[in-house]
Amino acid sequence: MTKIKFGTDGWRAAIAEDYTFHNVRRCARGVAEHLQQTGAAGRGVVVCHDRRFGSEHFARACVEVLAAHDIRSFTPPDYVPTQVGSFFTRELGAGAGIVITASHNPWTDNGFKVKADSGGAAAPEMLAAMEATMDTHAEDELPPRRDYDDAVGAGLVEEFDPYPRFREQLVSIVDIERIRAAEKRVLVEALYGSGSGWMTRLLGGGRLTVRELHPERNPFFGGVNPEPIRPNVDEWLEEIPRWGADIGIAFDGDADRVGMATEEGIFVNQLQVYGLLYWYLLDVRGQIGPAVYTVTTTSMAKRLAEIYGTQAHETGVGFKYVGPKMTETSAVIGGEESGGFGFGMHIPERDGIASGLFLLDLWLTKAKKASAVLAELQALAGPSHYNRIDIRFARDGYDAVKTDTLARLAEEAPTELSGQEVVERKALETKDGFKFYRADGSWLLIRFSGTEALLRVYVEARSPEDVDALLEEGRKIAAAGR
Repeated sequence: MTKIKFGTDGWRAAIAEDYTFHNVRRCARGVAEHLQQTGAAGRGVVVCHDRRFGSEHFARACVEVLAAHDIRSFTPPDYVPTQVGSFFTRELGAGAGIVITASHNPWTDNGFKVKADSGGAAAPEMLAAMEATMDTHAEDELPPRRDYDDAVGAGLVEEFDPYPRFREQLVSIVDIERIRAAEKRVLVEALYGSGSGWMTRLLGGGRLTVRELHPERNPFFGGVNPEPIRPNVDEWLEEIPRWGADIGIAFDGDADRVGMATEEGIFVNQLQVYGLLYWYLLDVRGQIGPAVYTVTTTSMAKRLAEIYGTQAHETGVGFKYVGPKMTETSAVIGGEESGGFGFGMHIPERDGIASGLFLLDLWLTKAKKASAVLAELQALAGPSHYNRIDIRFARDGYDAVKTDTLARLAEEAPTELSGQEVVERKALETKDGFKFYRADGSWLLIRFSGTEALLRVYVEARSPEDVDALLEEGRKIAAAGR
């Protein structure tokens, strides 16, 4: 049987192994009982799903469990981006939200995300309380369920079309009509995911030409992980100059993350995208306010905050840390290395659609080529180059490798990296890795994933060559523990 543990962004597992209808129902029962214990059950739960294999059926299973606890579900009739579920959890005053998605994970996986009534990711305390509630039941105990049609007849299921209200929200935070009026070309990479059709629907009908790649549903995701990074998006990058696009926007599998490329088909890494979005809010929108960034994210956040006379706050990895910190500090932006960004005037949760619209607005406001806009940012905030490698492990034995490697790094930390002294070592507050800083501000981070059986090695440095050298150092450190 499976002990379910919520990681940095919900619970994810391989379909038909640990990710079964029984275990999804166990998670739904955990949400239901937590809401009953906190007195929020009467507010209902927003239940949404993505385009992965079986997601709509897993979402229906959640509705049936909630109905058995006399909890009403609010649910769209089709797939939606994850942030739509987050937004409507707040908008409808629900006690919580459930989104069936594994985000950017391999096609073999699915997942279960929990949203707080604030519209952000559930905080660690809420997830811990849910896990404790789940632990009061035997793992093989069948959660109660009520037939879906019976639940509908009893008024415990309310379907709603999220598009009109969510479009109103986006219109309130960015000038969509101005973007639609631009005589430009935008190539969107949907990666077969939940963002499919949204940019066309939002921006179509004007002078702007929007073309989407891979808008159809394909639970295999064309054989790549639906994460908007290279090499997963190489086809999109090649098509941008071929088609004559002025800029490229990409989304991950559940469209809460964004990717960007210049008119030359050059990939703009996620740390640079964070810098562009924060700069946009500070410089174009005049929203001088704090930023929240995870330990894996760009030092440009801190440098931009200093330039504009505000603050930047670092957190652990995952929006369950970023979202609450945004609320606490009244931050204008919160973001992480994976390409997920939330905004203070919107929701304290990642939104790839809003991020894409902001990037388009920045580019049009600067009235330069996308490559020139990026160069202007680098001239202001200093050069930033980045890369990441993932080292995968078999699921069996992963916990032992993680424990042994972290213990070794705690005792035998490197004193220099690529010929330069390590001036600081920081143990991550999530207790899953270490970050090593050099005097020039470059850093190497080694972190075990909380949602997959893999070790990630991250680097930010002043030149591409230094990035490569530091990545190789990280690879050697990781290999020593295998």
